[in-house]
Amino acid sequence: MQYVKLGSTGLDVSRICVGCMSFGAPDRGPHEWTLDEEASRPLIRQALEAGINFFDTANVYSDGTSEEIVGRALAEFARRDEIVLATKVYGAMYEGPNAHGLSRKAVMTEIDNSLRRLGTDYVDLYQIHRFDPTTPVEETMEALHDVVKAGKARYIGASSMYAWQFSKAQYTARLNGWTRFVSMQNHYNLLYREEEREMLPLCEDQGVGVLPWSPLARGRLARDWDTTTERSRTDRFGSTLYRDGDREIVGAVGRIAAERGTSRARIALAWLLGRTSVAAPIVGATQSRHIEDAVAAVGLELTDKEIEELEQPYTPRGVSGH
Repeated sequence: MQYVKLGSTGLDVSRICVGCMSFGAPDRGPHEWTLDEEASRPLIRQALEAGINFFDTANVYSDGTSEEIVGRALAEFARRDEIVLATKVYGAMYEGPNAHGLSRKAVMTEIDNSLRRLGTDYVDLYQIHRFDPTTPVEETMEALHDVVKAGKARYIGASSMYAWQFSKAQYTARLNGWTRFVSMQNHYNLLYREEEREMLPLCEDQGVGVLPWSPLARGRLARDWDTTTERSRTDRFGSTLYRDGDREIVGAVGRIAAERGTSRARIALAWLLGRTSVAAPIVGATQSRHIEDAVAAVGLELTDKEIEELEQPYTPRGVSGH
């Protein structure tokens, strides 16, 4: 496994981050395809044995059960100081007012709830899951700063939003001497490259580490276009992200994989790992081979010709994932 500094920090993270939305009680939350604790634990152990030290979850994943499963497994399989553990805040965890968002009340409540479920005193990276237009950015950034100063988080990060929103949050923190975001977890893969217009150049200029979610486009880049899975049949959010015109890109991935004698997932991840702004793609896993493919992709370099073949069919599209 290779390691890289997360943005301009001194924090070393593996080039692959395990996305823990795959782990959680299937009957809790909207994701029927998730793995229960018994099925999740071998994959977490496999990732650790492969040298992966970076795990990303969220309070809303499977109604908090993802944090519980991940927390128990990591406590058993690894030393806490060897792990970079990330979670998120924004989504609703109960019904009624103040149930979601980035108010001071929500941030302070949810960090404590996440730490309790994870079974740890702190997280290494606490991320806002989306931008909250209903809360003053000053309120959110000060609350996150206080979380860091209280020792409950080492760093803070953000997720999908417009570049102007991210810039505004960073400027507000800098102006007030508060903690700034060190990472951006955004929607970025061969089928969705709109982040290359503004967000990625902003992150590269400001020393912010990029952690792409859905690096395999909900698995579309890892299989034939017309193939379906249990997740693709039930993933309502994922069904809104891509379009039939992406078939040509998926075909290019398949051709190069066949020529290389390797998997499509490794080709798609190798392309992403070759982007200069990308620190670590967030890779979800429901099978052992998903971990194997992700680890193998770290050492796979594509030729300029292969990169051109993968990128050429892309056409602009509207923003998705925010």
